[in-house]
Amino acid sequence: MTITTDPDLDARHDGEVSNDPDPDPEVPERVRGPRRFSAAYKATILAEYETLSKAEKGALLRREGLYSSLITEWRRQADAGAREALGRPAGRAPADPRDREIARLRRRAERAESDLETARKVIAVQGKLSALLEQLATNSAPDETGETK
Repeated sequence: MTITTDPDLDARHDGEVSNDPDPDPEVPERVRGPRRFSAAYKATILAEYETLSKAEKGALLRREGLYSSLITEWRRQADAGAREALGRPAGRAPADPRDREIARLRRRAERAESDLETARKVIAVQGKLSALLEQLATNSAPDETGETK
């Protein structure tokens, strides 16, 4: 058995012989949206950026693949967040009146269901007691001869 090789094929595959057809030269496009950065990452980069000299700042931006406009925007976001946090009153946020009303109605419904269950049990006991008394009354009733059973 002899193997014949194509010199062009050998050159393309570094000497390997393959029966596969040529691969598709089309590179599939990757779907890539805008990059997203976590708040912790932004804070870390901003803190590091503030401590560096001008040349080192440029090196940081190149190393991380960032633009100076992102740093500016992140500073603006941090300042706005700090102002918002300082402007907020201390303590818990006031409860929504609807939430309070919903909680009150739920407690009321649970109480009503509990009372209903208790009433059902009382009615069941009363029914059994009535049946027992009726049975006792018929057993102790005098028969035609005048004697009780």
